[in-house]
Formats: sequence, structure tokens, C-alpha cells
Amino acid sequence: MEISAKTVKELRDKTGAGMMDCKKALQEVDGDIEAAVDYLREKGILKAAKKAGRATREGQVASYIHPGSKIGVLIEVNCETDFAARTETFNELVKNLSMQVAASNPIAVAREDITDEVIEREKKVYRAQALESGKPEKVVEKMVEGKMRKFFEENCLLEQSYIRDPDKKVEDIIKEAIADMGENIGVSRFVRYQLGENVAAESESEE
Repeated sequence: MEISAKTVKELRDKTGAGMMDCKKALQEVDGDIEAAVDYLREKGILKAAKKAGRATREGQVASYIHPGSKIGVLIEVNCETDFAARTETFNELVKNLSMQVAASNPIAVAREDITDEVIEREKKVYRAQALESGKPEKVVEKMVEGKMRKFFEENCLLEQSYIRDPDKKVEDIIKEAIADMGENIGVSRFVRYQLGENVAAESESEE
């Protein structure tokens, strides 16, 4: 069923959970707000939301080399305490996030980290493509919105489909770890290296 923005906001105000989590919860329970609250509790999302604002000054900077030694990743994942950073749950999460970056090649942790210049360039391309198809302006804007949503899902680590369970987003597995460990967890940054990418970039710039 279609869930109104007003209902999503009401659930968000009530729980503090993210907009996408609220919308998904409402869709799962046919728009019943109280049932959606229970859904969020069952999934551990409320517990994660309550911890989201807490400082994360500990954690790990970890490395991952993909088999074949042609792709490498450095990633910083933070938590609240040094004790949590040494747990098996946290280590497993960091490893899985490293593998996600290696496999899916995101350009940023979250959409807020992508520069306005990149976003506007993408919008310009999508708008031109839509106009070329002869669609009316109102339809064009909706097409651009859809294309940008897909762009963020493909290029933002938190919004990517999780490689080990495509029905979940990367953000979902982090929230599950937060609920499991009882601490706030966040990805600060990452860098991905691929053998030969600088040579390819230099060749393109010379053409």
C-alpha cells in the first residue's frame, strides 16, 4: 500500500528511527503506526536509533586484499569503546564492510558525502536523457528523481544492497550490529585501490 509522507513523519517523530526504516515498517504492517513501532523494536532498529547520536571514538582501521591481489581496501569503522572494537561481532562486521567496498566500489559512505558538483552533473545527464525521449517536464523531473535514487543506491556504501544478502542494505547490517552490541557504530571513511586504475586514468586524460 502507498504510505503518506505525513504518516512516515509521524512514526519518525514517535520513534527517532530513519525515514526509510519508518516507511518500510509501515509498509510491512499496512500503515498501522503502533504495529510499525513493534516492528521496529523487533528488528532492533529502535535500539539502534537511540544510540545513533552517541560518540564513536574507538574502532578499527582495517585492510582487506581481495584474492588475486588486484583490489585492496582500507576502511575506518568506529564504535564507542575499545572493548567493543575487539569483539568477534565487530571484527566480522569490519571484514564484511571491507569486502563490500572491494566488490561494489562505492564512491562515498553516504549520499551526504557526495559533492554538490557530482550530484548536479548526474542530474544534468539524466534530465537531458529524459528530455531526449520527449517526455513532458513533470514526468522528466520524476524520472530524474528515480535515476538519482538508483545512483545513490549504487554508489553510497550505506545504501548498497549487501553482497551476502541482497534483500538487506549495508545500513541494515550495521543497525543489526548496533542492536547486538549495544553500542553506536559508524563507517567514517574508506579508500579502494584497484591495480592499474591510475594508468587507465592517465590514458584517458591524454586522449
